[in-house]
Amino acid sequence: MTDFKDRERGEESKFAFDQETEFKIAARRNRLLGEWAAGLMGLTEEETDAYKKAVVQADFEEAGDEDVIRKLLGDLTAADCDVSEADIRAKLEECSVEARRQFMSDQK
Repeated sequence: MTDFKDRERGEESKFAFDQETEFKIAARRNRLLGEWAAGLMGLTEEETDAYKKAVVQADFEEAGDEDVIRKLLGDLTAADCDVSEADIRAKLEECSVEARRQFMSDQK
């Protein structure tokens, strides 16, 4: 019985660790995405820092990436940037790969 409880605790710990890792990678990805969008909009360094935080915050609205995509599309459209939803989705994937790479290299 103890072995089963130990294994159960181990699985719960691994799940919590994996969830935390994915959260950190998503937040890093959103900061990278915010930095890219801020560059397209011509924001200052201070505005870029605030915008990156706003993009991270936008991800808390609902599960998945649609809230972030919606925010970026709305902001970029309002700033008269010629960027489509497909462009944003492609950049999101690119930033996901980069965020994971950065996170893994930080763990070494």
